[in-house]
Amino acid sequence: MKTENQTEASALAAASPAPRWAWLVATFFGAGTLRPGPGTWGSLAAVLSWAAIASALPAGVRSIAALFAAALVTAVGIPAATRFARAAGAKDPQQVVIDEVAGQLLTLAGAPLAWKPLLAGFILFRAFDILKPWPIRRLEKLPEGVGIVMDDLGAGVYAWIVLQLLLRAGILS
Repeated sequence: MKTENQTEASALAAASPAPRWAWLVATFFGAGTLRPGPGTWGSLAAVLSWAAIASALPAGVRSIAALFAAALVTAVGIPAATRFARAAGAKDPQQVVIDEVAGQLLTLAGAPLAWKPLLAGFILFRAFDILKPWPIRRLEKLPEGVGIVMDDLGAGVYAWIVLQLLLRAGILS
C-alpha cells in the first residue's frame, strides 16, 4: 500500500513536463517532493544512502568511493537539474535536490561511518548550504544546472573542511 507521500510523488512525476529520468535524478527519486524543506530531505536521503552503501565497503576505500559518488552524482545531476528547471520554468526549483546529494557526499568523504560524524556532516552541510558564505552565492549565478549544483558543492567543501577540523581535534570521537 502506498503512503500519501509516495502517491503525491508519483502524481508529481506523472505531471512533470521533465523527462522521467530527469525527474528521478533531480528529485533524488522523489525526496525533493517531501515537505517541509525538500533540501533537508534530500540531504537526509543522501546521508542515509551513503551510510548504507559505505557500510558494505571496506573502510580503506570509503573516502575515494564518496568522492567518486559525488563526481558521478554531479555529472548526472547537472543535466537532470537543467532539464527539470527548464521544464518547470524556474531557475532553481525547490524539488531539485540532487545538488544537496552531491554536496552532502562531498562533505562526508573521509568521515568515519559513525553517528556523530554523519550528524555533524549533515548539520554543517545544511548550514553552509543555507547561509551560502562567499563565494558560494556567486556559484549559483552560473547557468542552469551548473549553477544549481555548484553552489552546493561549494557548501560541501566548506562543510568538509570544518568536519575534518572537528574530527582531527577529537571533538566528534
